[in-house]
Amino acid sequence: MTSETITAAASGTWKLGDLTVNRLGFGAMRLTGSAAFDLGTPSDRERSIGVLRRALELGVNHIDTAAFYFSSLRSANELINRALAPYPDDLVIVTKVGPCRDPSGKWLPWATPEQLRGQVEENLRQLGRDHLDVVNLRLNGPGTLAEHFGALAELRDAGLVRHLGISNVDPAHLAEAQAIAPVVCVQNRYGLETGRADSDEVLRACGEQGIAFVPFFAIAGEAGAFGASSTDGDDGQGSEVLAVARAHGATEAQVRLAWTLHQGPHVLAIPGTGNPDHLVENVAAGALRLSADELARLGSVHHG
Repeated sequence: MTSETITAAASGTWKLGDLTVNRLGFGAMRLTGSAAFDLGTPSDRERSIGVLRRALELGVNHIDTAAFYFSSLRSANELINRALAPYPDDLVIVTKVGPCRDPSGKWLPWATPEQLRGQVEENLRQLGRDHLDVVNLRLNGPGTLAEHFGALAELRDAGLVRHLGISNVDPAHLAEAQAIAPVVCVQNRYGLETGRADSDEVLRACGEQGIAFVPFFAIAGEAGAFGASSTDGDDGQGSEVLAVARAHGATEAQVRLAWTLHQGPHVLAIPGTGNPDHLVENVAAGALRLSADELARLGSVHHG
């Protein structure tokens, strides 16, 4: 693919509530180091700032982040603030709450409903904003979300949050949340080779209700936060992805992103990277159009 002049506009648009975004966005988790959180080595600050600014030049107007995205020396929110403030009017920054880390990086118990306001305020401080565009409640397993989501709905009513989303959920969670306050997006682990057992059902439910479905780890697959996996080789799954990639002069990562976007007009993508070249490739994937035959072949990988 010729990627240098392709912008995120090629992916089309969708709405998070009343906020229009290009379907190809950017995830900030990988900005802080060679691996997620406190794994690996801290990133080069100026390089990460450059990646963020380049993302906006390429038409990205949807950035996913969190206050708990930090390494020993870098904070994703601080990098976003430094690189992009004062923020463009069309930039939508999506944060998430629920998980907790102490200043040393140690994981703490999941936030209680009463602690969610503090997490929202922490994101506000780090990003230098007086309200958050979208806040996702990240769940930690089965059980009701009513008390937590209700607490966020109160913060929305107070003007600290504009729109609400949920993450790591099943269809029952979506219905439960929708009964409390409007849900504008759902973030679940989902990709060509990976996903929650019920994520296809959640994806369909979101489409029926006009809710954005925003997969995470669409490229990384089973490796998750540890980085992109490779399926190059002679196994059936890898060879199918590789064959489609070669037919388009694309990378396997681009095929995985394109396949994700082909799952419905309401499906967004938020690939993350600290590499400016990978950023350009990821954005260009929004212009990759797969044929019905290619989608069928890749669908066999997904359902296999």
